Amino acid sequence: MTTFIDTIDDQGFEAPSPWRPDHLDLLEAHAVFVLREVAAECERPVLLFSGGKDSAVLLRLAEKAFRPSRFPFPMMHVDTGHNFPEVLDYRDKRVADLGEELVVASVQRSIDEGKAADPGPGGTRNRLQSITLLEAIARHGFDACIGGARRDEDKARAKERVLSFRDSFGQWDPRNQRPELWHLYQGRVHRGEHLRAFPLSDWTELDVWQYIRRERIALPEIYFAHQRQVVARDGMLLALSPWVTPSPGELVDTAEVRFRTVGDATCTGAVRSSARTIDEVIAEVAMSTVSERGATRADDKFSETAMEDRKREGYF
Repeated sequence: MTTFIDTIDDQGFEAPSPWRPDHLDLLEAHAVFVLREVAAECERPVLLFSGGKDSAVLLRLAEKAFRPSRFPFPMMHVDTGHNFPEVLDYRDKRVADLGEELVVASVQRSIDEGKAADPGPGGTRNRLQSITLLEAIARHGFDACIGGARRDEDKARAKERVLSFRDSFGQWDPRNQRPELWHLYQGRVHRGEHLRAFPLSDWTELDVWQYIRRERIALPEIYFAHQRQVVARDGMLLALSPWVTPSPGELVDTAEVRFRTVGDATCTGAVRSSARTIDEVIAEVAMSTVSERGATRADDKFSETAMEDRKREGYF
């Protein structure tokens, strides 16, 4: 939102006010700068796009950074095969509207080729994404992956630099990162290494939603309150799906819920909510004391080091 401050000149007339950026303008400008830096310094970057709210914002920022030209990189989705259909439909529509290239890296393919172990019916494939991602990076020769992760999501992500480097094995060492003083970034990597770029590092969940409102960014409908069949499991409300079915003794409830984050349907929970508009979601997020991942991701909430362990293996 642009703010103008009225001023009076020395003759008593109103003078045009200087433009003063608000906090969203500043966050946007820095994110656009990071996107352009990565595109300029790296030979083969890729933008990770899952169809979630953060990657939707990242996509809008890429439009601001490079339109009317085409993006200087393809887009990639690491598909677990257990995705919410509304999110996949949204992903495909956005890619088609933009006319950009989408690479789909399939966890199911990694399983079929014997590179990852199938967790079985109802098992989460979230951790398997690391294998599929590193395989796709090697296959396509990507030297930078641009993602929508934010520092406020998790303790491990709070340790990340804006440009976070991975060694030739795709591993992350939080104790061995380059300084980023005064927003000066060093994007050079050696052959076989790559970096992860996080233009939304300094954003919060509330910032993301305020930006979505300002830019009128469309989102999958599951981010807003709707009726859905759910089962209570491990302290979460999991939506019924081909991969989530009630176990003996579990009761199916039809509840008004929404999703704060989207991912593998087997480990991503909904929250009870009546927020059906962006303004109502913003009001709800402003009152929340728990991050979206901490509240609704089974693979994060039961271990203090879960995210850091996976990031060391190559996770986003």
